[in-house]
Amino acid sequence: MLPKFEGSNVQVLGISVDHIPCLNAWADSLDGISYPLLSDFWPHGMVSERYGVLRPEGYSERAIFIVDPDGIIQYLDIHDIGHQPDNDVLLEQLAHIQNNPALIPYKATESDLQRLPRGGVVMYCTTWCSDCKQARKWLRERNIAYTEVNIMDTPGASEQVRRWTGGNLTTPSFDIDGVIIVDFDIPKLKQTLKVSD
Repeated sequence: MLPKFEGSNVQVLGISVDHIPCLNAWADSLDGISYPLLSDFWPHGMVSERYGVLRPEGYSERAIFIVDPDGIIQYLDIHDIGHQPDNDVLLEQLAHIQNNPALIPYKATESDLQRLPRGGVVMYCTTWCSDCKQARKWLRERNIAYTEVNIMDTPGASEQVRRWTGGNLTTPSFDIDGVIIVDFDIPKLKQTLKVSD
């Protein structure tokens, strides 16, 4: 979705309390990231502390800030480290801040949901999620056929995952002949697919 953000005059930045080699390794594990990653390593967590998101353990909350050109924070979201941020919410906030209705994301319809694949193993995922990568490998190693649905570019897919999870975009999520498994839960997958190692 980076082109959509850039098209709305937004500079996306990632910041972490990790050092630069660690950030580079993380970006490489996601097949590269094309937006700048900033290191808040030394003095350790100073930026995170100034923004009020440095945890006592020495790492930052998973937080999203929208800062306007004047340096004023217009939006803040702190969410569970295990959950992905909702880009649609960010686009809606940007549409409001910039008074630009063209940024309001497409809302999935019931028709979109009905067109999603059903039957067999359907994995709802993203291209960059590390758990999704592990799940693909796990399924291939067991010769389990599956259909992959990218929640970022398939109409209705992210909405379907939100319905299963109570609002979160947790990937991978599976629909196995109507049995829903949220996250890469190997014991549940083994039980549902009747496989053993």
